Amino acid sequence: MKPKWTDEYWLMLMHVYLKDPVGVKPLYSHEMVDMALELHLPPKYLYRKMFRLRSLDTPRLERLWNQYATHPKKLAKGVSILRKMNGFNNAEAFYEGVEVNAAWENDFKPLASHPLLTPIKLILILDLYFRLTPRTMVPETAEIVALSKNIGISPQLMVEVMDEYQVCDPYLRKSHPSDSPLHESCKIIWQRYGNGDPTELASIAAQLIEYYK
Repeated sequence: MKPKWTDEYWLMLMHVYLKDPVGVKPLYSHEMVDMALELHLPPKYLYRKMFRLRSLDTPRLERLWNQYATHPKKLAKGVSILRKMNGFNNAEAFYEGVEVNAAWENDFKPLASHPLLTPIKLILILDLYFRLTPRTMVPETAEIVALSKNIGISPQLMVEVMDEYQVCDPYLRKSHPSDSPLHESCKIIWQRYGNGDPTELASIAAQLIEYYK
């Protein structure tokens, strides 16, 4: 079912759009994802709306732009009032008969098996997994050090995740089952991306890393 949009949300979108650097923000930038989670609206949906805001394709958008774009304090106050409105951020106001915890929202939430990890971190680690060899999947590898720093976990934890991906990898033919609490979560991500086109995974990872910049 299509997410429910109300015109008041243009103010929130404009507030994000006008943050430095002014313009359309990356799909998975922290600001876009935070707003998406707050409104329970998919980031791709808000991204398309931001392009509409950029083009000012309706008289109402032109009026909003003229009223708020050059008055940042007024815009900030309007957004603050919107957030305080009775019922704001109530899931039932945005979705009709649809569960709030959509798959994309769960991707940004901590794993039950490890609070420092989220599905999007597992996706980023899987992308790096395909660019390394098992011999280089060690904490000292520069690429592992760099990514672990970006996503806020230790290199050792990254290696633990890669160990689980090695168990999932049919080309390595590791027959022994894993008893790690991370295994099921890693298996789910592997089933989503591990057997597909690695260039598609790389493209998704390149967008998701924006969340940590």
